[in-house]
Amino acid sequence: MKTTYRPISRPALAPASSVLFGLLGAFLVGCGHQDSPKSEALAAQAGAAGPSSAISIESPKPCSETRLKMIGRLAWDDNVTTRLFSPFAGRVARILVEPGTAVKKGDALALIESPDYGQAQSDAAKAFSDRVLAEGNLARVKDLFDHGAAPAKDLATAEAEVARTKAESSRASARLSLYGGVKEQIDQHYTLRSPIDGIVVEKSINPGQEVRPDQMLASTPQLAAPLFVVTDPTRLWALIDVAEQDLAHVAAKTSLGVRAGVYGERTFQGQIDYVSDSLDPGSRTVRVRASVSNADRLLKAEMLVTAELSVAQQGAVEISSKAVFLQGDRHYVILQDGAGKYSKHEVVVGREADGRALILKGLTGAELVVSEGAMLIAQAIESGDHS
Repeated sequence: MKTTYRPISRPALAPASSVLFGLLGAFLVGCGHQDSPKSEALAAQAGAAGPSSAISIESPKPCSETRLKMIGRLAWDDNVTTRLFSPFAGRVARILVEPGTAVKKGDALALIESPDYGQAQSDAAKAFSDRVLAEGNLARVKDLFDHGAAPAKDLATAEAEVARTKAESSRASARLSLYGGVKEQIDQHYTLRSPIDGIVVEKSINPGQEVRPDQMLASTPQLAAPLFVVTDPTRLWALIDVAEQDLAHVAAKTSLGVRAGVYGERTFQGQIDYVSDSLDPGSRTVRVRASVSNADRLLKAEMLVTAELSVAQQGAVEISSKAVFLQGDRHYVILQDGAGKYSKHEVVVGREADGRALILKGLTGAELVVSEGAMLIAQAIESGDHS
């Protein structure tokens, strides 16, 4: 039976995933160091299969640390971001800010003409008026009661009415003040204000536009968009997708570097804040969130970025990825044991990048590994073992 050999594959990077080595093929072979009794003739057989210049040898290089690369995107930091909708139905009368405007807490963003807001103003004014009337009535009933001209039940009724109107007045006034209004003014003009300091980074509002409080529940994207987004753009989140097998290398408080293609090799510093407790069932990745410093405001929300962090490797070595091939579902390399002597050796492969493969187990660094022509010699070994 002729065994099929394959070089290690480099599958295309799928969205929200890291670079993975595929386990290809269905043939299983024995693990460990395998010497062929006809190894001395392998060089000649490999030479017959192709030019000798196609075969080259290298020594594995120790690799105590590697860089784990992950794909992600940038988003606004929700801890310093507010997305504003109108709490009242109405029509936009004036827009007071544009994207890029710096605002302070309480600054006006837009003026909305709203009968619903006018009703809230009216409710607060009426509740206050009822309270004043009830307090005046209580004073009269108490005076009559003190002179024996009113029964006790009338006094108790008047006191209960004062308590009720006080509660209603407090409720209506609190609701109105929550939105910046006062009971003395009824103009139906609601002012949408920023609840935080920051920069207006998004605006989805036009003059004369009709708005309503349930706008964020609408299914149409234009209606679901907030009227304004205010944030601190010097603080961003990186939402990173980490492959399942790399989960052991990520944890809260771990430092990492973030790179955006437009800025080349420039690295922005970040720190992992949160690691999700569940995997995406489709991509088999874990969502990781990191805070990224953006003091120069060069990074932009929704940018695609590469996150990198250092991973310590114990006893790992690095070789050319061309030296590694698949037989069945296991990885192998070809070792040069002496002049004209070769053997197949199983290894455990880590990550591969830039034409170099990380070998986690199977090599010590003292071996001589065939980097060019490994497939030729592997086929020669197979042919020799079965001749």
